Amino acid sequence: MPTPPVTPPERYGRGILFAVGAYGLWGFLPAFFELLAPSSAPEIVSWRIALSLVFCGILLTVTRTWGKLFTILRDRRTVLTLGLAGVFILINWLVYVFAVLTNHVVEAALGYFTNPIVTVLLGVFILRERLRPAQWTAIGISAAAVLVLAVNYGAFPWIALVLAFSFGLYGLIKKRVGGTVDAISGLTIETAWLTPLAIAQLVALAVTGGLTIGHVSTAHTLIMLSAGIVTAVPLLLFAAAARRLPLTYLGLTQYLAPVLQFLFGVVVMHEDMPPARWAGFALVWLALIILTVDMFRSRRVTLGDPVLVAE
Repeated sequence: MPTPPVTPPERYGRGILFAVGAYGLWGFLPAFFELLAPSSAPEIVSWRIALSLVFCGILLTVTRTWGKLFTILRDRRTVLTLGLAGVFILINWLVYVFAVLTNHVVEAALGYFTNPIVTVLLGVFILRERLRPAQWTAIGISAAAVLVLAVNYGAFPWIALVLAFSFGLYGLIKKRVGGTVDAISGLTIETAWLTPLAIAQLVALAVTGGLTIGHVSTAHTLIMLSAGIVTAVPLLLFAAAARRLPLTYLGLTQYLAPVLQFLFGVVVMHEDMPPARWAGFALVWLALIILTVDMFRSRRVTLGDPVLVAE
C-alpha cells in the first residue's frame, strides 16, 4: 500500500518543531562553553568538528544510510556547495565561542537577533519569497533596534554582524541543497571538509602546549568529548527544518536562540545592560510579538513556491 503524501501543513508543522528544537538547544550553548574554560576557541571548535564527524559516522551506520551519502558524493557540485556551507559554519563557530569565552554573550545574542533579518531578506531577494505587510513592519522595527544597539556599543559590533551574516548564508546554502541532501549526509560532508583543518589545529596546539583536553580534569575531558553530540544534534534539526520550511519562516523561528542567550548573558554572566541597550532589545521583542501574532492569524501560505520534499 503506497504511503500517503505529506501535505504542506504537515510538512510545515514538522519543520517548525525541528526549528524550535535546533534553536532551543543553541540557546543553551553559552552554558556549555563556559564549562570548557580554560580551553581556547580554536581548540573547542576543532573538537566540535572532529567529534561531529565521528557522531555522524555512527548515525550513518545505525540508520544504514551510507548508500545515500555515497550517492551524494558522486555529485561534485553538491559536495562543493556543502564545502562552502562548512566554511560559513566554521566562521560562525569560531566567532561565537570566542564571544562566550570573552564575556560578550549579549553581543552574540544581538548577532542572532540580527540573523533572522538577514535570513528573511536573503529569502526575499535571492529566493524571491514574499512577505506580508506585518512582517515587513516587524523587520523594519528590528532594523531600527539593531541600529540603536549598535550605536550604544560605541564600537563596530563585528561579533554580532559576523554571526548574523555567516549563519544567514549558511542557512541559504542549506536551503539550496535541502531537496537533494538529507540532514545526516549533509552534515557529514560539511564536517569532512573541515576535519583536516581541525586536526591540524589540534596538532599545532599540542606542539605549542595549548591543548587543554586531558590536562584540566576528568569532568572537563568528558564535557569536551560530548562536543560532537552537542554540535551535531541541533545542526541536524536545523537541516531538517530547512528542508521543510520557506526561508522566511525559518528566519522567524530564529528568535528563540538569542532570547535564551540574552537571558544567560544578563542573568548568569551579569553583563552590562544600560537603558539604551534595554530600549534596543525592547524594539526587537516588539518585532517578535508582531511576527508571532501575524503567523498565528495567517491561515494560508503566501511565501513563494517551496520545494516539496519526500520524507
